[in-house]
Amino acid sequence: MPGAEKEHWSGTVAIDAENAIRLDRYAAEYLKLLSRSQIKARRLEARVNGKPAKISRVLRGGEFLELSWPPAPSVELAAENLPLTVIYEDNRVIVINKEQGMVVHPGAGNTRGTLVNALLWRRGGPGGEGEGIRPGIVHRLDKDTSGVIIAAWDAAAHEHLAREFALHRVKKTYAALVRGAPPASRGKIDARIARSRVNRKLFAVSGDAGKRAVTFYRLLYAWEGYALLALRPKTGRTHQIRVHLRHLGCPIVGDPLYGAADRRFPHATLMLHAARLSIVLPGGKTGVFAAPLPARFRCLTRALGKPLPHA
Repeated sequence: MPGAEKEHWSGTVAIDAENAIRLDRYAAEYLKLLSRSQIKARRLEARVNGKPAKISRVLRGGEFLELSWPPAPSVELAAENLPLTVIYEDNRVIVINKEQGMVVHPGAGNTRGTLVNALLWRRGGPGGEGEGIRPGIVHRLDKDTSGVIIAAWDAAAHEHLAREFALHRVKKTYAALVRGAPPASRGKIDARIARSRVNRKLFAVSGDAGKRAVTFYRLLYAWEGYALLALRPKTGRTHQIRVHLRHLGCPIVGDPLYGAADRRFPHATLMLHAARLSIVLPGGKTGVFAAPLPARFRCLTRALGKPLPHA
């Protein structure tokens, strides 16, 4: 029957009981199938352990989940020959050192110049146009965050990578240049995060409310009034590192959302970089990928009077 075909996903819910989460949030945040707004607009249908379920149902892990939804209206994405710094590539996955300023996912009014447009070109050349959005993308970096990001070339690889992220088996390390210094040379930030009550587009540490978020940090270098930190998020909440560092009293230099005016570096852009990614690739081999600190970090550390080794 024309128009009756739907997109589908099925599998076992891969979370721990302590991370109980609504079904719609699991589909959006863990599986990356649709955004929360798309879930509502596209009328997501769900079955849990074979029985129909509301998208507001709370999942606690171990359930067998089946999802279906109408395909998106046809949106043709242009393949664009955009420069990419490729760290690794095989016939299943590609790892990119994303430049600051590149948007990862196409969105409303923003269908050009994204990582997806560049991947379409790399996969098929000027004739690589495709329909839909987010092909092969399993995690995201903010537009102003640079560094390592991995994407899949086929559906099975995409499902494998998504599962690794959902099971928290992926190790990510970020570098951040911050104002001030943490209270210790290393430590853990364990603070729940929820949407800000003042600005719903932002997030904030929320006491007992919100979702648990954990970030480990280590001091790498310190200058007067500034520090370079290595950060490893245990959870993957939106803006987690940026919110946690603000909460710690060490906002990231150049952060337009969670930072503060910086007289020394008033024109600095976001000093956050995804420096390292360790993940089990399709086929079982563990891949460890790294991206060196970009020029904007080297420029500011030289200005601080003590450049980093090899920077």
